[in-house]
Amino acid sequence: MKGNYKFLLLALLIAFASCSFTNKTFDNPDKDKLLIQLITYLLDQGHFDPQELNDEFSASVFDDYLIQLDPLKRYFYASDIEEFQAYKNEIDDQLQSYDLTFFNLTHQRLLERIEESKKLYTEILEKPFDYSKDETFVADYEALDYVKNKREMKERWRQQLKFSSIANYDAALEERNSDLSSNNLPESVFNEDTATEKLEKKSEKEIESEARLETKQSLDDLYDFIKDRRREDWFAVYMNAIVNEFDPHTAYYAPEDKDRFDVAISGNFEGIGARLQKRRNAIVVTELISGGPAWRANELEVGDHILKVKQEDEEEPVNVVGMRLDDAIKFIKGPKGTVVTLTLKKVDGTTQDINITRDVVEIEETYAKSSTVDKDGKTFGVINLPKFYINFEDYNKRNAASDIKKEVIRLKEQGMEGLVLDLRNNGGGSLQTVVDIVGLFIEDGPVVQVKTTGEPKEVLKDEDKSIIWDGPLVILVNELSASASEILAAAMQDYKRGIVIGSKQTYGKGTVQIVFDLNRMVRNNSNGDMGALRFTTQKFYRINGGSTQLEGVKSDVVVPDRYSYIDIGEKDQENPLPWDKIDAVDYEYWDKYFDYEATIEKSKARMAANDQLKLIDENAQWVKRMRDREVFSLNYDDYKKEMEVNEEEARRFEKLSEYKTDLTFKSLPYEVQLMEKDSILKEKRRRWHVNLSKDVYIEEALNVLQDLKMTYSIKGKMAGVKE
Repeated sequence: MKGNYKFLLLALLIAFASCSFTNKTFDNPDKDKLLIQLITYLLDQGHFDPQELNDEFSASVFDDYLIQLDPLKRYFYASDIEEFQAYKNEIDDQLQSYDLTFFNLTHQRLLERIEESKKLYTEILEKPFDYSKDETFVADYEALDYVKNKREMKERWRQQLKFSSIANYDAALEERNSDLSSNNLPESVFNEDTATEKLEKKSEKEIESEARLETKQSLDDLYDFIKDRRREDWFAVYMNAIVNEFDPHTAYYAPEDKDRFDVAISGNFEGIGARLQKRRNAIVVTELISGGPAWRANELEVGDHILKVKQEDEEEPVNVVGMRLDDAIKFIKGPKGTVVTLTLKKVDGTTQDINITRDVVEIEETYAKSSTVDKDGKTFGVINLPKFYINFEDYNKRNAASDIKKEVIRLKEQGMEGLVLDLRNNGGGSLQTVVDIVGLFIEDGPVVQVKTTGEPKEVLKDEDKSIIWDGPLVILVNELSASASEILAAAMQDYKRGIVIGSKQTYGKGTVQIVFDLNRMVRNNSNGDMGALRFTTQKFYRINGGSTQLEGVKSDVVVPDRYSYIDIGEKDQENPLPWDKIDAVDYEYWDKYFDYEATIEKSKARMAANDQLKLIDENAQWVKRMRDREVFSLNYDDYKKEMEVNEEEARRFEKLSEYKTDLTFKSLPYEVQLMEKDSILKEKRRRWHVNLSKDVYIEEALNVLQDLKMTYSIKGKMAGVKE
């Protein structure tokens, strides 16, 4: 679409596959050793900032890996850690010799300790907790020492389980007392003389027992999930502890994780269009994806249990009861046009076979959506972009850039006079699509600079002089707007093409990754699917030369939000690449008649006087205090007093959800037609519009658009420009 950048990633991947690795053979019959060989070679040859595998690297991997295996320090003993310490400075040597000794030791020991812990929590939860006892629970797990013996381990589990159960106990007591005080009883109970007496018979002792049972059921579900994990899943944890030392965005994807990544980045897959969970031994339908094959067939229901799966070319079905969820999904998903037969235990208890023809399933939540809104006689548009999605195999298929273009054209047809592009919580995605999206709003010119270690920088440009939207533009961001979102916001800011409203700074991810299929490096592979490696190959820079790495994009108008005091940015991650700067490229400011400086000052003044934003800021500080709290009372009376103080303070912030504007948002005509046949889509849009009407940031963005429109009119008339 815009320039030749769409061929860059493909060319890079081909170059990696055809040139860089043809001089080395990878054919180790041991899959784990082969995986180490592939990944260490790729990172050494292709990572933007390759790490030296030495004792310092080894020690970091050692610490991070053990934290990932046992973050609450309730599996391993001090004696285990002491035994593991012998390998703390040996992991680098083992990687270079493809030695699995350390992994094998920790993996086997973990499985043993997990099995022991299941017996431990079961035993502890058989006895009542004494909530009259004065004791505290410390949630600062990093400061905890590993226990020395079984007595200490049991005590650690007891405290953690009591902490989990006291919340259940409190909630159940609240519910009972509320029912008693409000006579919130079933009609059948009201007809009995002993209604209140029967309800009161649910004693605190019974409630305490139910609270422990609820805790046990939650743990049983967790341990069922752990039981389903295979050795390769645990080995992936080990590999990720290694590759994460290079930077936070380098990761190993086991085969199933790679499938999930593909779905997340493209927004679609081929299957039946149902979300599933494993509950106990059952595969349960939890949601039907709107517009998908199962939704269209209208036979599968939320709550149905899938018992068996039969392919159209097979005579016998496969029993999926008790099967790992990921394994069951492999049988259920399949190519477009094929038929799968599901044997169901229906919600009503009956058993039924249904046939579903698989198709491409689009996950609507991934894609751009738009709305119009009228304000003071003017029509404005809002586009929400959750991520920069793309189909890497075929760029001509649905992607973020083509969808944004369509939505802008549709909004213009509705008389749009200003546009809000909402990138809040957008973690990025395809660099290719962001270059194309920027091109929709400028005539032509550079968009972003890309640097590879040891090579000259490359400037990615919009070379198409056509402009889809040349009117007022506001970009909304927050601390979770990352990567491609930051490129777009930075370009609009540098060109003075739009005003950026949001957090003090965005996430701060200024690096580029590729996802490389490891199977492409293996000849005559008998080990099965090797998965993929996502690793950092480049850094990108603004056209003014500054990096967004760590520093992010600083908003033109800073407004507080719920993340303002929480450490969630790139700078708060482990092993981030550093900030730096390169030379700027030549570019020209947007030459339309917008007075950005005056508009920004007006917005800042409104924000400073906005009571809703002041309350949001106070709420963000309170959330920070709650998150940082690490000591909790296990005495119920003290616990209850603490909760009441928190609830009283929380009530101050209930006004946040009560905030409303007088704005009404409407779907575009094409969506209105779709919603006539799709009640799920209709309900999703209704909720979105309700949220927009209560969104103080959207309200201010529209105020800014209105101000920009006025400055355009005034300055344009002074210059003799016709609108």
